[in-house]
Amino acid sequence: MISSMTGFGQAGAEVDGVLYTVEVRSLNNRYLKAQMRLPDLAAFLEDDLDKLHRNLLHRGSINFSLRMKNVCGQALIDIDEQALRTYMDRLTAMIRQDSDHFRVDLAALLSLPGVVQPMTPDLQTLEKMRQTVLQLAEEAIAHLKQSRLEEGKQLTEDLKSNCRSIREKLEVIRQRKNTVVEDYHQRLRKRASDLLAQAQLDMDEALLAREVAIFAERSDISEELIRLQTHLERFVACLDDGGPAGRRLDFIAQELLREANTIASKAFDAAIAQCVIDIKCLVDRIKEQVQNIE
Repeated sequence: MISSMTGFGQAGAEVDGVLYTVEVRSLNNRYLKAQMRLPDLAAFLEDDLDKLHRNLLHRGSINFSLRMKNVCGQALIDIDEQALRTYMDRLTAMIRQDSDHFRVDLAALLSLPGVVQPMTPDLQTLEKMRQTVLQLAEEAIAHLKQSRLEEGKQLTEDLKSNCRSIREKLEVIRQRKNTVVEDYHQRLRKRASDLLAQAQLDMDEALLAREVAIFAERSDISEELIRLQTHLERFVACLDDGGPAGRRLDFIAQELLREANTIASKAFDAAIAQCVIDIKCLVDRIKEQVQNIE
């Protein structure tokens, strides 16, 4: 079954007093593009997460978000005492000069650059964090892929419905094309008869037959109908095969539109022209939907 490129997945767990929450969202994109929002403490995991996305997904704009919340009271940050002492020393010197106008806000001191730093865990803690985040990322991506499959199922039904409508229009064209040449023959004979009657001349049947033959050759759309039908069958087969078929389906949709345009340029008949317009509208709808497929 085909997959959509839009979806959402989430996973979470509490490990050693830290609550991990992973969210993965995906939107349409011609290629695979992953954007990650990680806490400073987990920034070292970006390469591993990027590789994981590329192994499990094929197309789409992926937004990955990791949140870490301390639920056990253990601090996830360190305070650089040397940096804080440097700020305090300079502030103390200023206070000595004008003690009446200076007050020190400890909360403001903590917001100064370099004072608060992410905690630096030991190697064992980092490895446990890596395993936890990657496992949660796999679970979130699995949920994402499931949501994309569900939407892909709806896309498949809609695309197949459009293909059935195109087949119905093709059948109308097939039935109509057999009478187009005969209608042209009768119109040409009538027009020629009217003109020759005024000039009191006889009709040249050989010339009439040659003109009709030329028209039949120019307006023959049999090959285009066969190719369009073949492309439709290939399109449905790709839908049934599943997998990342978005680019292939987009290419086939372009071929469908090309054949429809050729039929429109060769068919000198109002009924066929109307059917071709309907087919082109359906193909445009198909092309729009295909842009959502992985």
